[in-house]
Amino acid sequence: MSHFPAGAFRRYDETPDEQFYKTPRLVTHIDDRAIAAVTQLYREHFPAGGAILDLMSSWVSHLPPEVAYRRVAGLGMNEVELQNNPRLDEYVVQNLNENPKLPFGDGEFDGMGICVSVDYLTDPVTVLREAGRVLKVGAPIVITFSNRCFPDKAVAIWHQLDDQGHMRLVEGYLREAGNFADVRSLDRSPRRLFSDPLYAVIGESTGPAA
Repeated sequence: MSHFPAGAFRRYDETPDEQFYKTPRLVTHIDDRAIAAVTQLYREHFPAGGAILDLMSSWVSHLPPEVAYRRVAGLGMNEVELQNNPRLDEYVVQNLNENPKLPFGDGEFDGMGICVSVDYLTDPVTVLREAGRVLKVGAPIVITFSNRCFPDKAVAIWHQLDDQGHMRLVEGYLREAGNFADVRSLDRSPRRLFSDPLYAVIGESTGPAA
C-alpha cells in the first residue's frame, strides 16, 4: 500500500468500529433495482451447490432465492444482523480493520461476495489477499458498490474519487493482493431514472499468495 498517499485510509470517525456498528441496522443500503443487479451477478458467478462466503455481511445476503448452496457463511460486525440473515448457515463476528485474518482454511469457498462495504476497509489489500486464500483456485470474488456510504467510516481515498475511480481503485486492491486473475470492472447500474447505480469488480482466485 506504499504507493497510496499518507492518510489515504483514515476515516473521519476513528472511534472503534464496534461502537459504530453496535446498533443493528435492519435496512437495505441500496434500492431494490440495485439489489436485483447484485443478485444477478451472484446468479451468474456463484455455482449452485457451492460454498459461499458473504464477507462484511449483515441481515441480508442478496443471494438468488431460487439457488441452493451447500454452505453459506457470513462474516460481519453486528451479531443481531447476522442472526437475522436467513441465508446463513454459520456466521462470525469480526472487525476486519482490527484483524484481517479470515478464520477459514485455504480453498474452503467456491465464491465470495462483498456488497457495498469495501469502502470501509482500512487495509483492503491484506483482507483481499486473505479472500484469495480461502477461495478455491479459479473461484470468483464479486465486490459490489454504489454511490452511497456511511461517510464518517469510508476511507479518505474513497471520498476523493468518482465512480470510475472507485472501480479502478478496487481493481488495484485485487491486483496488489497478488492472488487474483482476470480482474475486471462492470457497470451494472439499472437504467432507470432515480435508481441507485451499481458497480462491480470481479476477480478469480489463484490460491494463497506466494
